[in-house]
Amino acid sequence: MDTDKIAVVFPGQGSQRAGMGKDFYDEIPVSRHTYEEAADTLGWDVAALCFSDDPKLNLTEYTQPCIVTTEIAMLRGLAERFGFAPSYFGGHSLGEFSALVAAGVFQLSETVKIVQARGKLMQDAVPVGVGGMAAVISEEIDINKLKQLIFDLPVDVANINSVNQVVISGKISALPEAEKRLTEALAGGKPFRFVQLNVSAPFHSRFMQSIEDHFSKVLLDKAKNIKTETAPQVTSNYSGGFHPTSATQIRENLVKQLSNTVKWCDNMRALADKTKNIYEIGPGRPLRDFFKTIGVNCKSITGWAAAQKTFAAGD
Repeated sequence: MDTDKIAVVFPGQGSQRAGMGKDFYDEIPVSRHTYEEAADTLGWDVAALCFSDDPKLNLTEYTQPCIVTTEIAMLRGLAERFGFAPSYFGGHSLGEFSALVAAGVFQLSETVKIVQARGKLMQDAVPVGVGGMAAVISEEIDINKLKQLIFDLPVDVANINSVNQVVISGKISALPEAEKRLTEALAGGKPFRFVQLNVSAPFHSRFMQSIEDHFSKVLLDKAKNIKTETAPQVTSNYSGGFHPTSATQIRENLVKQLSNTVKWCDNMRALADKTKNIYEIGPGRPLRDFFKTIGVNCKSITGWAAAQKTFAAGD
């Protein structure tokens, strides 16, 4: 382990909030230019949407480019003001795209187009009201046992977020039966919660397989400048480890991520094996608590004030 190196992680969809990134936009020119770069590429005002209460911010095809833009704007601002220079990168679901941009594997201008298309495909894959997701929260969840309990239901394990949280995804009509089975089998005197999530589609499940070919074509068409040299410094949600130096395999990992489990627990351990200096950068901080469950401290930066406090303290 290299104790001098830094890892950075980026949260994904669900971390968006009105006003996200505005303090970086107002304070640091390179952050402002990042929003302008995204807007010039997409043809709509990314900053205006991020900073307003417009309900479009929660529509997946807009949410995804807004989050990626904000996270890269924040990262670039920290690099300029504090010399922040990570060596390892990870991201949760959508955040994996921010990680690839941060590592220089993908270009931001190409990536915001990719994730806007990705968001639209994901939303259109299943009619609204048909699919859903739920978080299973307990102590030391046995993943194999959980899978066995739901194997005959139209529900899949979508995210292994930590040792204490797993997200399942599939037909919303099957979630009550999943809740019944899991409560009976896993509660057993331990704290147990089953929380249905406020999402409009069953992400990271078999129901996303229908868009894999379409998204593969999006990546081939739009990701024309993949620089693979630093890809092994970026974790893959699909494999659980780091990306290889193969543009074809990187694209394949991102396509498979749509309908397969996000192996975030494996990603956290892979990063923690490299360094204990881990920072979460984004509009929200869901990943910090996940790292706590594996005994790793992760510092979260969600705004300019937090950044000043963190780096002024010499962290």
